Formats: sequence, C-alpha cells, structure tokens
Amino acid sequence: MFQTAFTLTLTQFARTLSLPERLQRSPLRNLTLEALRQRNTALDALFYDVKVITPDEAFYLSGSLAAEGSIMIVPPSGGAAITLCETLEEFALRGGGNAPALAIAGIGGSALGAAAFARNVADAIGAPVAVVVSGYGLADIVTEAFGGHFFFGHLRGLRPVFEMLDDFAGRPKFGATDKNDGETASRTSLDTRTVRALLADPRFSFRLLAGHSKGNLVISAALHDLYKQDQVRAETLAKRLKNVTIGTRIAMPPIFTDVVDIIGEWDWFGEMNSRPFISTDQHIPHAWHHTNTDLAGHLPVTRVLKEILADATISQESEAAPTLHVVAEPEASKAETTVPRSSERTTRRPATIDKVKEAFSEKTLPDIPPRKTDRSGEMQPPKPH
Repeated sequence: MFQTAFTLTLTQFARTLSLPERLQRSPLRNLTLEALRQRNTALDALFYDVKVITPDEAFYLSGSLAAEGSIMIVPPSGGAAITLCETLEEFALRGGGNAPALAIAGIGGSALGAAAFARNVADAIGAPVAVVVSGYGLADIVTEAFGGHFFFGHLRGLRPVFEMLDDFAGRPKFGATDKNDGETASRTSLDTRTVRALLADPRFSFRLLAGHSKGNLVISAALHDLYKQDQVRAETLAKRLKNVTIGTRIAMPPIFTDVVDIIGEWDWFGEMNSRPFISTDQHIPHAWHHTNTDLAGHLPVTRVLKEILADATISQESEAAPTLHVVAEPEASKAETTVPRSSERTTRRPATIDKVKEAFSEKTLPDIPPRKTDRSGEMQPPKPH
C-alpha cells in the first residue's frame, strides 16, 4: 500500500508544479476542474494497480492526467517507458503498430489509472498495449449531476451531448479531432472517437480489446459507430478481435462474437451498471470492482487475462498480424487467486477462431525524440526517464 500512496503523492505533487503552465490556456476551465481531476486521480489510485507505474512515469504523466483523447503506449513492467501521443499520426510514428492490444479504463478517467490498467494487460500478454485517456471535463460534471458515476451504463447518450461545453470552453484537442462528419463528432465523446479511429485505421492490427468499468461503454460505442460507418472494416475486425470486458457487461455489435464478460463475485456496482440480458462468463471469487492488488477483494487483471488467453484463438485470415503471447507466471504465485478454467464456464458466444500458435515477438519501441510542439493546456512536454 505504501507504493500506491507514494505514486499518488508524487503524481499530485508534479501536477501542482505544472498548474501555472496549464493556466496559460483556458484558466477558468482549468481552475474549475483541477480539484475534481485531483479527486479522480485519487479514485484511480484506489481502483487501479498504480504501483506498477514507476516514479519517472508518474511524473511524466502528471501534466496530462485529464487530456481526453490522448493515446499512450504502455509496455510490460521492466521494459521501455510509457510513451504519450497527442495524435494518431504520432502514435503510429512512435511504434503504435507494434501494440496488439487496446485497453480502456474507467472510474476517474485519469491517465494514471489508464496507464496502470494497460500495464496489467501488457504484463499478461508480454507486449505493448495502447490505451486512450478518457479525461475529465465539463461534460463529466454535468453527467455526474445526473448520477453518472453510479448509472454510467444507463446514461450512455448523456455525456456526448455535453461535449460541446468542453469545446466551447477551449478544451485542448488530442486524439481523433479531424472529423469530417460534424454531426457524428458532436454526438460522440472525444475518447470514443479516438478509439473508433484507432480501430478503423488499417495501420494497426489489434487482436485484443480490454475494458474496465466505464471503459467498456467507450469500446461498445466505438464499435457500434464503426459498424455504422464502415461495415466491411467492422466485419474484418470481428474475425480476429477478442473482447474482454471487466467489471461491467455492455452490449457489443452482434458481429463481434468473441466476447468474454468478467465480473467480481461481490461487484454490486458493476452489476448495477451492467445489461441484465447479458450473462456473465466468469465470476471471480471474492472480488469487487477494483483491480488494486494492494487491497483486499481485488480483481486480478493480469492473472485473469492469462487464464483466458491461455485458451484464446486467433483469426485464420490474418496470419501476418501480430499474435498474443501469454506470459508464463511463477508457480509460487499461482495459488493466490483461483480463476475458473474455460472448461468450467458456460460459453455465452461461440468461438470462431483457431488456437494461438506462435508467441508475439519481442519488440522495443523506437527511440524517437519528442516533437517540439505547443503543448499548452493539459498536455506537457515529455520529461526524460
């Protein structure tokens, strides 16, 4: 628990140091939201395994905790440092094509919580993971006023309606902002648009989608939008994508059949926000909604994903795309949490693809110096690690 507290304290301290620079743009908006963003970061420190984020990485992310739509490349523990990207082009330039998985976190929407969740996923597959920051803006304040934290699964259309407030207040633009269809953009959150753009881009070959809590809602909205706009691309993705939802059960487009819904045995919060007509594939014994391994009742993301992906399958049509590699874990740690094997579960959706045949080759992100751009607002210049 000490490491969690240390990481949170360091992040908040570094965040305070960067406040004057962020106030140079949209000072009223940033001052209004800063206390709530700090609160959400503390929530993420409780709900996510933030101790897997190194002090250097926590300092690096501190100035961009609420940069909605920004993309991070998170390698496994002990590997390269986290890379923060403003746009899809920068994501591709910095090695985004090497990431076989895309993860979306929920709860507070901070970059710290998103990075921690993505690292748990990266440790399970032994490869870099892309993650989109949900952020926290004026739209989230209004959504909270309607009970958004407790009923996010049933208020999916509310937050995008108020996204115009953030645009009007001068929100910095990150992620997928160059949309030609203004009508769709105005009705969709920036994090959802960015996830949809990543999935629609043929340069990226994601094999796994992993979401936690509200992040599953973002994934669902992005997949539904993609299916409406580009049915051919959606069908191509459906043949190779495995979708793992953690903490909530959210309806995906019918063509995405390889979906595994996981929820804790004691997770009343997740059940309250889940679709009742969707059955749970795995109930994790003695687990609640949080994934922080420092706290009792946590849902062990890395361990659960290893169990699922041990029997995972890949598409026959995309043999050239990177495959998922399940990292072997020490025998001494296997007794910590018992997760039901796939043979003991009731399969909700039929499997449509073959077993994993070869490990994902180890690749390191290219050492590309940061671009010298104007990072006013919530994004800060990368700091050396």
